[in-house]
Amino acid sequence: MELLESRIPPKESALLGVESSDSTKAEAFTKAFLKNSLSQMKDATIEEMMLYKAVVLEYKRPKKKGKKRKAKGLNAKERRRLKLFQLKPEHQKYELFLPLHELWKQYIEDLCNGLKPGSNPQMIQQKLLKADFHGAILTVVRSKCPSYVGLTGILVQEMKHIFKIITKEDKLKGKTSL
Repeated sequence: MELLESRIPPKESALLGVESSDSTKAEAFTKAFLKNSLSQMKDATIEEMMLYKAVVLEYKRPKKKGKKRKAKGLNAKERRRLKLFQLKPEHQKYELFLPLHELWKQYIEDLCNGLKPGSNPQMIQQKLLKADFHGAILTVVRSKCPSYVGLTGILVQEMKHIFKIITKEDKLKGKTSL
């Protein structure tokens, strides 16, 4: 442990951008650190540890008493404040969602067992009704907002009564019900 109190060679000192201090400063720092870290020990015990120049530092977690509480999730107001569901403008690019679309195509193919000619149409219909459409290319055919009708893009976000899609023109649409 002598190395703790020796000077850093000039080459390493310049490389690290630090300045080496003399052994008395290093010893004073080590004593202060041990006294602070091991506050339950007496000064005589710390002095004895310094004589042997070997210290094993352990971290013992304090034991908690009582019931463990389950971490609460965020409520709707906190989620809105943190803007968790808002895409940043720099992320609103059609090309960024093309890999998601490729994943979605593979997902649907796997879900429908490759759409073999002998597949049961009712079973496929049931699977499609329950499928996840994030990444699907959708076209709006009916909407409360007439300007959305005919709009085509990749489904980015789905919430209650709202589909947000990204168009080829890198526009995020769907702030109201589609």
